[in-house]
Order: sequence, then structure tokens, then C-alpha cells
Amino acid sequence: MFLESKIAQLIRWFMHHPLLLGLLSLAWLIMRSGTRPHRIAYPCQRAALAYSMILIAPVLSIFNFFLKKLRLLVGRRSVAIMLTTILATALFLMFYWNTVNKPIQQKPSLKLAPQTATIHPASEIFVANGSVAKLINLMGSKGLFFYGSQLVGVNSGPGGLIKRDDVVIIKVNCQWDQRGGTNTDLLKELVDLILKHPEGFTGEIVVADNGQGRGSLNWKRNNALNQSQSVEAVVALYSDKHKVSTYLWDTIASKQVEEYINGDLRDGYVVSPVPDPETGVKVSYPKFRTKMGTYISFKHGIWDPESGTYDSNRLKVINFPVLKTHSIYGVTGAVKHYMGVVSQSLTDTHSLIGRGALGKVMAETRIPALNILDAVWVNAIPRNGPSTSYEEAIEADLVMASIDPVALDYWAAKQVLLQLARLMNYRYSESVDPDNDTSDFGNYLKKSHEQLKTAGYDFTMDSNRITVYIADYG
Repeated sequence: MFLESKIAQLIRWFMHHPLLLGLLSLAWLIMRSGTRPHRIAYPCQRAALAYSMILIAPVLSIFNFFLKKLRLLVGRRSVAIMLTTILATALFLMFYWNTVNKPIQQKPSLKLAPQTATIHPASEIFVANGSVAKLINLMGSKGLFFYGSQLVGVNSGPGGLIKRDDVVIIKVNCQWDQRGGTNTDLLKELVDLILKHPEGFTGEIVVADNGQGRGSLNWKRNNALNQSQSVEAVVALYSDKHKVSTYLWDTIASKQVEEYINGDLRDGYVVSPVPDPETGVKVSYPKFRTKMGTYISFKHGIWDPESGTYDSNRLKVINFPVLKTHSIYGVTGAVKHYMGVVSQSLTDTHSLIGRGALGKVMAETRIPALNILDAVWVNAIPRNGPSTSYEEAIEADLVMASIDPVALDYWAAKQVLLQLARLMNYRYSESVDPDNDTSDFGNYLKKSHEQLKTAGYDFTMDSNRITVYIADYG
């Protein structure tokens, strides 16, 4: 209570000193946005911009006053030349700064080693060089079958993850172009593998995401060998012969609806009426009708209008993020990727991530059947992501998977992002260290883990409880 009182007093003091508030807001805006203006779309940046106007407005008035006086003294032509020179110099300096600070593109020599858990029950992580097929083969060799089938094979057997008639949501990252989105070569490989179910796949695949108003499944510049290969382009390869489609949840993110069982067949977002007392989040999730006519509730499963019932078991989610840094929360991985499940338009989930909000969302809605982490190209520049240009990305050529999203994020951040950040001598590498409890990443992963653990999911951040299998290590 004492700390909350002091914080409240500090806020009130700032509100009575608007010029200082404007100056600090402008400094924050410049520091966080820098040469990456897209960050102004972030909620905290929009607030900083609003407060900055307190300072910017009078500065502009003063500038305009002196500009008029200068014109009277030296003439319009001289003023125009001076302003052009200043602008050209500023542009040159920005170009020089970006060129000098541009990361060196190279394939680094990561030192990765398998490990065996010493404490049980343990979580398993599978690692392979840039191939989903190789990853699934590794999983199968260790007893985790990708295909649920009575036909026992290398990758199939009873208890396998994907059955022949399942409806599979492949939840990709579509909020950013270039290397900021899920690799579409890997997406194509995954769709191919699902359709090659040993019993013949009769179900449905939906590739989906909510880019929170900035998303696209049809970017011109994509994370792929053929950079024009968008998510829509991949899906178009199958849509005429198979039940494969896309759904951009951005289009329904601002539309609040009720569940099917309440008689509401509209596409939209279901929002919890009250916030969670611990994390503060109002859990939200999409419900929608696919292009094939299937009614899906992300939380409850497949809705049958005739019987008025849900089939929860047939709906499977494959969580498929790209591994990268995040300018606010340190790291984007399997847990942070659920920010693309919720509606930021209807609930302010983003500001609550540090309190474990996404762990709560994952536990309250639907746990992924499998988490696949795309690390073919990663952004290892601390505090730089989530958008990632071709120039900023580093080729790690890895694909990782686990049933446990927390363990996967922990190991990938520790062994891939942190190692790369140190190899490249980047500053602020501590921000991607999951063992750093003072970092935003270490904190939100820990709090998310607590929410999932409370809900009964035995996930882990304890390296002693993690077994890691790496292809070609034997």
C-alpha cells in the first residue's frame, strides 16, 4: 500500500508539471521508436506521443516565430537553402547510423548439446536443422507420434497428436512482414505432412492469426526462400483439392459476440465479463465459421448446429511462432505468441503480459497440441523486435518443438537467442535471459508458468526437468 501511495503521488506531481512530462515523453518516444517508426503503433508509444504534444506544440510555435523573423533578415531563398541543408544532413546521419549499426548477416556457430533431465516428470524438446519433416521424425524416434492412428509406424500410433478427421488450426505469426512472420516454407512443409496422414486426412486445416489490426496473410515480402510466397499463396496450393483455408482474425477482432450455445452464430470474439483477479486480464478468444462451413470456438471446439453440442477433442492447435526479440517484453516465443489469439481491441491484454496474462489465456482457452518454434531466421538483437527486416535477421537454421510451451521458450531463449546475442556482441543481452528475474522476459515467463501450473499443466522452467533431443546427435 505504501509503494502504491508513493507511485500515485509521483503521477499527480508529473500531471502538475506538464512541460517536464512532455519532455520525458518525447525522450521515451525517441528512445523506444528510434529509427523504427512502426513502434508508434504500440499502446505505450501512442500515449507518449500524446503527452509529447504538450512540449512539441509550443516548440513549433516558437520555431515558426523565429522562422518568420529569419525570412525578413536573409530572405526566403536563403532560409529554404538552410532548411534543405539541415534536412539533407539529418537524412545522411540517419542513413549512416543505420548502415554502421546494421547487423552482420552470417550463419553463426551455435553450440547446442542434447541433455537428459535429472528430475521427473520431465518436458521434452526436439531440435532439428530447418526441416519440419526432420523434426517430426526425431519426435517419432523418441515415442512422440505426430499422427494419431491405429497404424503403427515411424511417426504414427495410438496416442499420436493429429488424427485423420481433426480440425487443425495452425496459428502463425502474420503481424509483420519479412523475417517477422512465420517462415512460409516451413508452413508449406507442415501442411504437406498433415495431409499425408497414414489413414488419409479427412479433416480440415485453418491457418490463422490476429495481427491486432496490422496483420496480413498476404504480405508482399515474406519469410521464405521465395520472398513473394505469402501464407495465402501457400494455402492456395491446396485449397482446390483439400479442406485448407485461412482466416485473418483481425477482421473480427473488434466484434464482441456470444458463444454458439447461446444462439449466436456470428463470427467475432467472446470476452470474459470480469477480469481475472490475479492477472487483470479479461480472457478473449475467436469463434468463427471457416470457408468450408465449419463452426469453430477456439475454446470449446467444433460446434454442431444440428445437435447443439461442441466436439472439443477434434480441434487441435499447432502454435507456430517465429523466435525473436521483443522491444518491450524481451522475447517472442510460444507463450507470447498467444497475443495473436486475444483481441486487443476489446481487452487491453498487452499491458498485462508481465502479470502472466497470456499464461492465463492459454490455460483458459486451449493448450496447443504442439508448439513449433521457427528459428530458421531469428532476430537476436535485444530490444529490437518484434518486427524484423531481412537485414536484421540472423540465420540459425533451426526448428524446435515441444508439448511444453514454457520449457520451449526457456531453452530456445537461453541456448539460441542469448547465445547469439553474446556471439554478436549485442548490448542488453541480459534482456533475453529467462533466468534473469529482473528482465521483462524472465518475469512474464515465470508469471505465465505460474498461471499454467495453477491450472494443472505440469510445464517447467527448471532446466533439470528438461530433456533435449537434437537431430544427428544420435
